Amino acid sequence: MVAARNQGRGPVNKRELAGAVAVLLSVALISCGGSHRKTIAVIPKATSHLFWVSVQAGAMAAGKKLNVDVLWNGPPTETDYARQVQIVDSMIARQVDGLAVAAQDRITLNASLDRAAAAHIPVTVFDSGVDSSNYMTFIATNNFEAGQMAARKLAALVGGKGKVAELMHAPGSKSTMDREAGFEDAVKKEFPGLQIVARQFSMSDRAKAMAAAENFLTAQPDLDGIFASAEPGSLGAALALKSRGVAGKVKLVAFDAGEDLVDDLKDGSIDALVAQDPFRMGYDAVKTLVDKLHGANPPKIIDLSATVVTKRDLDKPEIKALLFPDVKRYLN
Repeated sequence: MVAARNQGRGPVNKRELAGAVAVLLSVALISCGGSHRKTIAVIPKATSHLFWVSVQAGAMAAGKKLNVDVLWNGPPTETDYARQVQIVDSMIARQVDGLAVAAQDRITLNASLDRAAAAHIPVTVFDSGVDSSNYMTFIATNNFEAGQMAARKLAALVGGKGKVAELMHAPGSKSTMDREAGFEDAVKKEFPGLQIVARQFSMSDRAKAMAAAENFLTAQPDLDGIFASAEPGSLGAALALKSRGVAGKVKLVAFDAGEDLVDDLKDGSIDALVAQDPFRMGYDAVKTLVDKLHGANPPKIIDLSATVVTKRDLDKPEIKALLFPDVKRYLN
């Protein structure tokens, strides 16, 4: 470019050459500055439940504070396994700087995580675990412990004896399987007077959960309690209890804490919630990746404790902060 402009003028003097070099360096610096901001992709199990809205808000809050771009994309439902694989693979193909993913199934994403490792993209797995070892950090509620907490609360509500049913989430979902295993472990070891008389999957569908809970009530007219291991099942179980007129009589310990679930807790359809901290989960998922990009080595496992919430707890400031994060602040 300099040579073309100099045609017919003789040799370029030093001052003119220095000026041209300075211009080129400025352009290069501007170009580098435009690509300096890192991009973190966050892929949830789904986008259709309030739990994931809180996760998204936490991820966006971290992006804003830590000066990175957060790409949020997930399948519409928690059982659309092929769509989640497509989204993860597309993020790897565009060479994002970090990848945070909540796996719908413990094995379906293993090949994708292999591809991320080959591309040297750090991965944080959150909410639900995978069989692959190709990830940097795993962040989740201690789900086995949370299931034990649910069993103890339900046992207290029914007086330590009676018939209970388990409304499970979906086969292969590591987080909810751990909750269900923890529930059954505590019932077996700590409450010999409790009998689990029925189990059924909701398949992450409120209507299917309602039908399953109604089946429990029909088959076991003397049922004392139900444990639902995730948000869709919890909502469906509460609907079933209300439709049958046994809300409050058949005790329900539910999992997660969206606005509808809190309303059900207030009106007595749900007796206790086992609440996670999805906002923090989303925040920490992004933060661990940013820390890695800055040269730190985040821990391999970050356990988040669950909290049992009853109606009388709802006015406590710490419970309000847990249940009602300011999602609009970060998602508008």
